Amino acid sequence: MKAIYPHKKSKYGAEKATFNGRTYDSRRECEYAQTLEWRRRAGEIDIVIPQYRLGLSVCGVHIADYYVDFKVFLPDGTVEFHEVKGYETADWKLKWLMAKAIYSDVKFVLIK
Repeated sequence: MKAIYPHKKSKYGAEKATFNGRTYDSRRECEYAQTLEWRRRAGEIDIVIPQYRLGLSVCGVHIADYYVDFKVFLPDGTVEFHEVKGYETADWKLKWLMAKAIYSDVKFVLIK
């Protein structure tokens, strides 16, 4: 007999949403993906990579992985990391600061 479990709600009340065949962790993140797609079509952005993994290492020791919501390539060759945030946890704040320190040559954009 197959066990049936009730659908577990997100800890912070976020509802998953889908755009272009990809499921995002929140409606806000999904809406921002749509905004980035429109900007790409307008020529303001070259490439968008969702859920891009950043390795967080200090002095050669791997501490953690951080998945930024979007890695964005602009036509002038610059790269930006975009994070859509609702609720900010202590764990996220620490990883965000570490990522900004380690990848100091990249612009970090926080969307609230």
